[in-house]
Amino acid sequence: MLILAIITITMALIFYSIGVWAEKIKGTLATWHLVVFWLGLLCDTTGTTIMSQIAGNGEKNPFHAITGIFAILLMLIHAVWATMVLVSKKEKARENFHKFSLVVWIVWLIPYLSGVIVGMGK
Repeated sequence: MLILAIITITMALIFYSIGVWAEKIKGTLATWHLVVFWLGLLCDTTGTTIMSQIAGNGEKNPFHAITGIFAILLMLIHAVWATMVLVSKKEKARENFHKFSLVVWIVWLIPYLSGVIVGMGK
């Protein structure tokens, strides 16, 4: 179970990083970025669910648990908003969306890195 959780959370990092940085480099939100955001959210939610079953729902590390839940909610808001931006077909919104993406990615790194640090301490 632990290996599966590590793999899915690492896949979330890969998907989300590719999506956010490709969008930033391109300068506009594209459909494939949206697909990668949703895949990142799916992987992170799956990995986090497995990890919480292993670790006991954050009782041992409430900071990691709280930041992890916040990050997943922020990723969900990000993916839904990206979907709305693409559906709206407003070019200005597509061009400015990367600013929000970068903030979400940075916030997401907090629980990811705290999980790595906690995991290495065991």
